[in-house]
Amino acid sequence: MSSSRKGIILAGGNGTRLYPLTYSVSKQLMPVYDKPMIYYPLSTLMLTGIKEYLIIVSPPHLNAFKNLLGDGNKWGISIQYAIQEKPEGLAQAFLIAESFLDNHPSALILGDNLYHGNDLTPQLIKANKNNNGATIFVYPVSDPQRYGVAEFDDNKRVINLEEKPKKPPSRYAVTGIYFYDNRAVNKAKEIKPSTRGELEITSLNNLYLKENNLFVEIMGRGMAWLDTGTFDSLHQAGSYIRLLERRQGLKVGCPEEVAWRNKWINNKDLIKLAENMIASGYGQYLLNIQKDPFNKNLS
Repeated sequence: MSSSRKGIILAGGNGTRLYPLTYSVSKQLMPVYDKPMIYYPLSTLMLTGIKEYLIIVSPPHLNAFKNLLGDGNKWGISIQYAIQEKPEGLAQAFLIAESFLDNHPSALILGDNLYHGNDLTPQLIKANKNNNGATIFVYPVSDPQRYGVAEFDDNKRVINLEEKPKKPPSRYAVTGIYFYDNRAVNKAKEIKPSTRGELEITSLNNLYLKENNLFVEIMGRGMAWLDTGTFDSLHQAGSYIRLLERRQGLKVGCPEEVAWRNKWINNKDLIKLAENMIASGYGQYLLNIQKDPFNKNLS
């Protein structure tokens, strides 16, 4: 499995809603149960087959990300880094990533968003195969007025996107993962700052919508989308992951496992990674998965 698409993980910002936790630590490096938060969005994009990544970070946290993730070689991928001096909207990511993307299609994921579900991988792969237009992922929520919201016609096609509407046209919130063709950078340059002074991702998506080139993947029953931007949501995400992993004996958001299942690393590579963490249950898990008889097809 391979992809010409490149991945962007937006992990900048100041994390002010998590002060004082994030005074000296990036929000995306905070633990979500047994892993750093950044592992989850990275693993999500790895499921699509994307192997080249740019992680956009705030200046004070660059070295911490590099110490944790390195250049990605240990997982058979490539990771580069870019600095976001000042957060100016999600669509700013494409201006920062222009040279990295180099006219390639892209996938952008927010560094504090977690995804899980059996149907997630097929939806991601489907979106990755579409190199004409943009694909967004929507999720039903009980409080859509807090999010960007999609409005649909009778044929379930998106006809409008509205940011934090007072009267939401649907309960389907636009989540923090987006797939774009190779025109995203040029389109991002067309966007004017909103009343908040930001380059809104909704504005970028609306440019594709006007062309009838905006597609949607609906995340349904049995799937989870978790935002970890507040104390409560961070705690809830950790509790959710803990419950899943302890119940199933399988890890969520494990880049070592995804790399191994994608055949980007082999058994020896996996064992070497596990041995560095053998004192924790995480390392033992990595040792155990390559012994599973149902995984014999993997080298």
